[in-house]
Amino acid sequence: MRSGVPTGPPGLLPSAEELLTDAHVVRIPLRTRFRGLTHRESLLVRGPVGWAEFNPFVEYDDPEAARWLQATIEAGWVGWPPPVRDRVPVNATVPAVPPDDVPSVLARFDGCDTAKVKVAEPGQSLSDDMDRVASTREVMGPQGRIRVDANGGWATEQAVAALAGLARFGLEYAEQPCPSVEELAAVRVGLAARGVDVPIAADESIRKVEDPIRVRRLGAADLIVVKAPPLGGVRSALNVIAAVGLPAVVSSALDTSVGIGAGVALAAALPELGYACGLGTARLYGGDVTTEPLVAVAGMIAVRPVMADPELLHRWQAPPQRQDWWLDRLRRCRAVLASSVTEPA
Repeated sequence: MRSGVPTGPPGLLPSAEELLTDAHVVRIPLRTRFRGLTHRESLLVRGPVGWAEFNPFVEYDDPEAARWLQATIEAGWVGWPPPVRDRVPVNATVPAVPPDDVPSVLARFDGCDTAKVKVAEPGQSLSDDMDRVASTREVMGPQGRIRVDANGGWATEQAVAALAGLARFGLEYAEQPCPSVEELAAVRVGLAARGVDVPIAADESIRKVEDPIRVRRLGAADLIVVKAPPLGGVRSALNVIAAVGLPAVVSSALDTSVGIGAGVALAAALPELGYACGLGTARLYGGDVTTEPLVAVAGMIAVRPVMADPELLHRWQAPPQRQDWWLDRLRRCRAVLASSVTEPA
């Protein structure tokens, strides 16, 4: 339980042997460097109700990564809540690429009329961000929606100045411009003082803190970005959204199509879905683990199960030492869960 926000499903904890009965560690190249990565590693497991993915970023400690394992267990051993829609709208994602590369990146996302553009990349300048967003606007046209994501890369005054400049391109919102909840609140105040209308979305301030409700309490955001794995699964994420009480954008955590399935299930179960979802990220990979990837068709992803393909699992198999690292990590994270979950007799 996170600051009074219930998680779920409670009480179910397969043994490590059950979790690893049909386990595969893959290492798949990314088309473009993303979050400093050129490859993405994941542990795929198959449970009684389907395939599931475990891929917390390598720098996360075991208690944080254990929430991702809870989501893995939900996907493979419990299943997700019933959907209320059969398709979800998705956005294109533009990494921190040069402006000349933007058209080819956007071309990968069939029919998407919303684009999320990465900004505040380490080693780059605001001028780089301006050029990238300008190129995105040129490709998307005046009717396209553009949102930017700084991943907490700016200080408060930097964020206010940067967003005041980027606002000329007609931003739908700015995602996590600063690291802390207090800074997000200050950015909103600073933008209002300048008469700049750029809504603020909280991402890390929801999924990487013990009290996500502080975002609403401090007036730090206009909406929230929610990923199922870091919050412990689809049910837990639905509970967080309800508790925070702000409009939600569903996103992925740079997953294969198996992992994206959890995000699609979350978006499909939301009572209201007012924003395109950041679930088109399979297009950022140079490969996948299924022959039927979850990718946008006419700007939408269908709500359906995803089956991993044995040949693709073998093709992208990680080196032996990385396999050992991930299997050991899962065992450690299961032990973290075991310390707080009463196992069935």
